[in-house]
Amino acid sequence: MARDRRFHLGWFANFCVDGWNEQWGSTGGLDWSGDFYVELVQHLERAKFDYLLLEDKLMVSDAYGGTYERELKHALHSPKHDPAPLVPLLGNVTSHLGLVVTLSATFYPPFLLARLCNTLDHLTGGRVGWNMVTSAEDRSAQNFGLDELPRHDERYARAHEYVDLVRALWNSWEPDAVVRDRESGTFVDHTKVHTIDFQGAYYKSRGPLNTVPSPQYHPVLAQAGGSPQGKDFAAKYADTVVGTAADPEGMIAYRDDIRARAVQYGRNPDDIKVLFLITPHLGDTDEEARAKLDRLVNNEYYLEKTLAHLAAIVEIDFTKFDFDKPLPDDLQTNGEKGSLEAFIQRGSGKTLRELTAAYLSTEDALVGTPSTVADKLEALMDEVGGDGFLITAPGMRLTRRYVIEVVDGLVPELQRRGLARVEYEHRLFKDNLLSF
Repeated sequence: MARDRRFHLGWFANFCVDGWNEQWGSTGGLDWSGDFYVELVQHLERAKFDYLLLEDKLMVSDAYGGTYERELKHALHSPKHDPAPLVPLLGNVTSHLGLVVTLSATFYPPFLLARLCNTLDHLTGGRVGWNMVTSAEDRSAQNFGLDELPRHDERYARAHEYVDLVRALWNSWEPDAVVRDRESGTFVDHTKVHTIDFQGAYYKSRGPLNTVPSPQYHPVLAQAGGSPQGKDFAAKYADTVVGTAADPEGMIAYRDDIRARAVQYGRNPDDIKVLFLITPHLGDTDEEARAKLDRLVNNEYYLEKTLAHLAAIVEIDFTKFDFDKPLPDDLQTNGEKGSLEAFIQRGSGKTLRELTAAYLSTEDALVGTPSTVADKLEALMDEVGGDGFLITAPGMRLTRRYVIEVVDGLVPELQRRGLARVEYEHRLFKDNLLSF
């Protein structure tokens, strides 16, 4: 039997400002009704994407230069609205697309998160996922009454216990607990609803959850971890993983690591779909696509915007370094270690300015016509043996034009080659994720 060569497609975005000051910007950052995202998910479902992942942050960053100036001037991580209430709105205009919401295990009480995800899964007919994050910014901690976050490794120790508790709460109702027996007048069989009496080193909960089991029973779990602790966390719990490796060797090593750790946890590694973040740059000709990318990275604000964006998530003030010298070899962070590693891996010995230019523009960047980019994606998946790609717009600045270039240009080319699905096989998000 021939191997199924299809790979999964996701989209990585956030409930923030679009390309408000670009030529092809749409709402200008004035409309927070969610209408722009309604259009987005309708396009993604038309193209048969697996899911939309809505990233989130809980702070206004002053990591770059010790001030909010660049953060707010360029509308990088702020303003950013809560993605959870957006999910039912998006679920109401789609029927198959998975909707993954980012919720912080550091700041959400476990019971509330378990209940929220369960409820959202009902409201979308079994299409919700939870992006499990620990948060990586002290500025977020300070919004919740803490001086700073726990250290990186402790955050993951807490997260393991947190997810165990959340899953126990989802399991507190047996799948068939709701009987709706009219003769006895019994809606729920009380013998199938249980306390969990969970008590760990960090969390404690009696249970049970007070919501009925959701369509998926356990919503899809997503995770993006680049550190050894993050990869271990993903291997133990995640159904889909966001990979940030930038080259085939890195992708192979990352996916192999996740799969090996999954086996150690007694899981089938094929049940974990590793999707690598990519930013295709598309045009009617290869030359036009390259010219578009060149204009983007040669914009006078590109260096500042990129480094300010990165500073917020790795909590390193890049203004302290000489832009025309390499970064120190011993650079460390208590923030997102995977993001820092992915940035540094753009080139050994490169200056900070060159690294930043390479963030979107490299010799093997996905630049060209839909056919050219499809060639590269096909070759990449054949070499990596991976599960798919998670597309994000350049600089996280989404425009209608970019969406259309992908869903009406790149995806049909992938479908013609038998590399992307042309129909959804199932109703539930998790089942579609496991269909190949």
